[in-house]
Amino acid sequence: MIKMILFRKFRVLILMVFLVACTMHIMIDLLPKLEKRAAGAESGDGGCQCAHHPGGEAQGWGKQRARSAAEAGWPNKHTLRILQDFSNEPSSNLTSHSLEKNTAAGDRAESLRRAGPSAGKAGEHKPLIGDASGGRTVPAHGVSRLSALFEQPLYKVDLPSLTDDDTLFNVNTDIRFYPRATGNQGWHNEEGNEEEDEFSPTGEVTAESYPNWLRFHIGINRYELYSRHSPVLDALLKDLVTQRITSVAMKSGGTQLKLIMTFQNYGQALFKPMKQTREQETPPDFFYFSDFERHNAEIAAFHLDRILDFRRVPPVAGRLVNMTREIRDVTRDKKLWRTFFISPANNVCFYGECSYYCSTEHALCGKPDQIEGSLAAFLPDLNLAKRKTWRNPWRRSYHKRKKAEWEVDQDYCDEVKQTPPYDRGTRLLDVMDMTIFDFLMGNMDRHHYETFEKFGNDTFIIHLDNGRGFGKHSHDELSILVPLSQCCRLRKSTYLRLQLLAKEEYKLSSLMEESLLRDKLTPILIQPHLQAMDRRLRLVLQVLAGCIEKEGHVNVVEEDLVDTATHRSPGHR
Repeated sequence: MIKMILFRKFRVLILMVFLVACTMHIMIDLLPKLEKRAAGAESGDGGCQCAHHPGGEAQGWGKQRARSAAEAGWPNKHTLRILQDFSNEPSSNLTSHSLEKNTAAGDRAESLRRAGPSAGKAGEHKPLIGDASGGRTVPAHGVSRLSALFEQPLYKVDLPSLTDDDTLFNVNTDIRFYPRATGNQGWHNEEGNEEEDEFSPTGEVTAESYPNWLRFHIGINRYELYSRHSPVLDALLKDLVTQRITSVAMKSGGTQLKLIMTFQNYGQALFKPMKQTREQETPPDFFYFSDFERHNAEIAAFHLDRILDFRRVPPVAGRLVNMTREIRDVTRDKKLWRTFFISPANNVCFYGECSYYCSTEHALCGKPDQIEGSLAAFLPDLNLAKRKTWRNPWRRSYHKRKKAEWEVDQDYCDEVKQTPPYDRGTRLLDVMDMTIFDFLMGNMDRHHYETFEKFGNDTFIIHLDNGRGFGKHSHDELSILVPLSQCCRLRKSTYLRLQLLAKEEYKLSSLMEESLLRDKLTPILIQPHLQAMDRRLRLVLQVLAGCIEKEGHVNVVEEDLVDTATHRSPGHR
């Protein structure tokens, strides 16, 4: 009898513990909402843009979050839209927040179909890239080296005339563009002029009123992501630094934490936070696949790609982000929000969720709540412009002991040349361009690449995900150059530009230094990294000289500087 009573009491105790645990779990989930409701009844400086003290924020965490949410306007299912995508995976536009998994690509597609014919000429009267520099100017040593470089004939080669098949988006000329599904925030009004009429007197929206991210997307074609002197590019870089961030979510997939940031004009960018200082080198005992991703490498890669005249890296700009106001207070991602904490040094920190390096031991901490990061503009959503992912023929094994086939077979390139799409067109030449690009940065992490599906095999390779570049400046990883030494093929325009950048008056390190001065986070690279690029450029030219000596100039250097009126190969740049 006594045993039965004790047994029943034990069952009642277990049930009570279970009920208490359930109640606590529900209260934790409801706490942010309750605090938001309570804060709504209070009067406060919700619009204050002053710096926060992290010690004080720890006490009023929920209230500040609620005020910021009310200020930004908590989006409903009609206004919450993921419009673009950046990564390698078809499902990469999904985030860890359920609301942001359902995109409004249909509205976006209709918007593009309704764009007027002036969209292709968007932004012809915008200021140039200097406006994105925050008032900084290039070194006053006479004429700008960068400007002089872009005046060279090699940087003025015209593209073939574009047809509808050569542009990523075909603009319908007889349907008006109507930016519906944008709520009351007319995204075409980027200057914040609320008194400006929504439409022109004719009832049409001009191309200049499109948001810069949309103008960038409309300008993508078979040969380039953006034109050489595109004013849209300069305006977009400025937007990445100045546009108000309205929501933040973690990007799904990947080994390290990356954030998807949405701006007031519905543009989006991929944010890679600072993990290492400029001076930190990758330890020599680190494998390439366990290295940190560097935000400054993403920024420098964009500038290097532009100087090489590839124009295959989406626009990237550095930004100093307030972790409290611009990440924690605007995120709808509970998993991200719950990882914020105050460090023993009284700094705001968070770590998010990812495969590696997402723990309190690898937390990202501000000073006290300011953190650097790179913002890479999204490419068009995969629902609007599909991309094909290709395995890099010279992909590494990503194993501590095994070697890839190309590392042990000296005739490996002969096999590649007989395999589509490398057996025709310019795809092999594009891989050689990418090889040189990666070697100059020291990037060993190029396992896949992407192309726009619409253009088939006759288009350029998009140079995405460059965060593992610029990790070492005291060592040159010659294995990155194996594709070039095995194949001994390169387009003439690239070869001549490399020779030009090896000259003292157009020294690559000097051009990079000048170009990077325009970024808000300058200096982006320390001098040893800049000097390493000059050294590596000489090594590339030495490999090419050996190829030419062995196989002859005509068999190594592929002619592509021809009359663009009669040739339509993407190699003719």
